Amino acid sequence: MNNYLGAIEIGGTKIQIVLADNEGKILYHFRFHVRRALGAEGIWEQVWTILREWRRSHIPIAGIGIGFGGPVDTSSGRIICSHQIQGWEKIDLKERILSQFGETLICIENDANTAALGEAVRGAGCGYENVFYVTLGSGVGGGAVQNGEIYHGALPGEAEIGHLRLDKGGRTVESSCSGWAVDRKIQEFIKKYPQSRLAKLAAEVASEYAVLLKPAIEEGDADACRILDETVDDISFALSHVTHLFHPQVVVLGGGLSLMGELLSSRVRIRLPKYLMDSFHPGPTILMGKLGEFVVPIGALELIKRKLAESGEVR
Repeated sequence: MNNYLGAIEIGGTKIQIVLADNEGKILYHFRFHVRRALGAEGIWEQVWTILREWRRSHIPIAGIGIGFGGPVDTSSGRIICSHQIQGWEKIDLKERILSQFGETLICIENDANTAALGEAVRGAGCGYENVFYVTLGSGVGGGAVQNGEIYHGALPGEAEIGHLRLDKGGRTVESSCSGWAVDRKIQEFIKKYPQSRLAKLAAEVASEYAVLLKPAIEEGDADACRILDETVDDISFALSHVTHLFHPQVVVLGGGLSLMGELLSSRVRIRLPKYLMDSFHPGPTILMGKLGEFVVPIGALELIKRKLAESGEVR
């Protein structure tokens, strides 16, 4: 009997691969940084390094769930595109894995949808019927879960909150609120004000300046507060559209920026009602994600467990 499940996250900055038992308990965890210059084939080779070892070791894999960083055709297992990595267009990821693992069941989803399912059924959204998840990481993604099921619209794409326009000039949520966007805001600020507290903190890190906001704000730095407040205002404006369209009971914030915790969520709770119609006040509950870095793998494990249950292979 096949006793093990696999889960794969292929994102814009990291790859995660986990091996779990048939209850979804993670036994082994592998993490790689994405080498974007290698393109899709280079990233696939990183993934295949682990899968090849599973095959060589004769580990019995019942199914593999995959959360991919971009639009996918969930019915065929083909990648539509990646917004960050070149070369993924039209790749039949499902067939590549099946060619080596035979009759193993494969389930492929957009990574934000996968994360949304994880938080909805195993994380902060547990107990709510209507959950919207936002990942504020290297990019910005979203997923809607209703009564424990991922909402799917027509192909290509799903709840692409990152590509919502914030104005008619083309400014998007992702270009203003992603981790890279916040890094850029801080970099521009410290170039202009090299004697600022943020500039001094930045001297201690090589990259990912967004992580500096929390310690700077905790020290009472007004400039860091202003940068965060500008970002929160854009996030809240975007979430007002989500609220008016989907009316979720809860919005779960995840991704790297969510590590700011209450500094972020409390500001969104205050700002969001400003952009909502009066009858929607006070708006959805705003929660921080609970699953952290494992949110996509946990969601992918839930996907494949359901697939196996539907097939009758797992009771």
